[in-house]
Amino acid sequence: MKLSQRILGLTGGTSDGWELFNKARRMIDDGVAVTELTIGEHDIRTHQSILDAMHRSASAGHTGYAMIPGTNELRDAVAARVFERTGVPTTRDNVLITPGGQSGLFSAHSALCDEGDVALFCDPYYATYPGTIRAVGAVPRAVPCRFENSFEPSFPDIVAKTRDAKTLLVNSPNNPTGVVYSRETMEGIARACCEHDLWCISDEVYDTQVWDGTHISPRTLDGMLDRTLVIGSMSKSHAMTGSRVGWVVGPEPVIKEMINLATHTNYGVPGYIQDAAAFAIESGQPLEDEIGAPFKRRRSLGQAIIAQQNAVGLVPSSGAMYMLLDIRSTGLSGDEFADRLLETHHIAVMPGESFGACAAGHIRVAMTVEDSAFETALHTLVDFAKGVE
Repeated sequence: MKLSQRILGLTGGTSDGWELFNKARRMIDDGVAVTELTIGEHDIRTHQSILDAMHRSASAGHTGYAMIPGTNELRDAVAARVFERTGVPTTRDNVLITPGGQSGLFSAHSALCDEGDVALFCDPYYATYPGTIRAVGAVPRAVPCRFENSFEPSFPDIVAKTRDAKTLLVNSPNNPTGVVYSRETMEGIARACCEHDLWCISDEVYDTQVWDGTHISPRTLDGMLDRTLVIGSMSKSHAMTGSRVGWVVGPEPVIKEMINLATHTNYGVPGYIQDAAAFAIESGQPLEDEIGAPFKRRRSLGQAIIAQQNAVGLVPSSGAMYMLLDIRSTGLSGDEFADRLLETHHIAVMPGESFGACAAGHIRVAMTVEDSAFETALHTLVDFAKGVE
């Protein structure tokens, strides 16, 4: 029996980028104490008030099939949140609720790409981007975001990749770099999309985690409202990673067709989870600030540690829950550095190579353990880099 080439080819015949993470988890299963600085998983759990709302909803009976586009209450809450943050008029008809941001990415590319269409994405990239594009039958093509340009995509680099392209996927605040794209960069993205007839898919799951600068959604820029799909999620903003609830915001005709796709794939998100998400959004900025505060604080701690030495460089991190560290002075690749750090000191970080060619020679550190453990791990990492031979 043969499997489909689509499923067999998701990683394009190369690594899926998760080897180091999987190795660390195997060590933990074997009883080894590993400090995990790998995935973007909060060290705090979902806020008790959100869990209480989820429990009330489930106990009240909202455990059957929910409306496939999402409940009116949650779609309205998302629309109001988007309008408040961007000033762009948005209604429930512009919103599809999805089982997390990853499902939103898949649904967006499914809606916009036919078999064989070229779909652009920015390198460095979140590890699932190329596979998500391949999963819908499209062809992934990377736009290089260079170290010399602070890992932001430039207009010329985008344009150089637009031949036969249908979509452009962007992510700000960015995973893995922590970079918040400047207004100049965002306007270049908008110009490239308008001049080369590209749809923009904007992954904005870290929009509440901005430490420097300003988050700009491309949907707010001239000519972009009717050619942009925005991906959002409760995972990062409200520490609801396991609840799997996110959304796509876009033009009403596109959302209507994506609802049809949801009917034939995931069939919606459980109602009690949607009720909890609506409660969380309606709790407002104070709750979002509380969830983000540890990352802002640890960023400052990490900046102070990195500033005291010259073996490891720091890509200026303006947002998200990560620090991208430059370890090229050690002579090791990101893969080699991460593997040796795990073996010798039981500290797990993600190799830059997991996120594309442009992040080679770097490592991504997730700021996802409590402050003292984070400081200890970062000091150990720096000492390890100094001692590399």
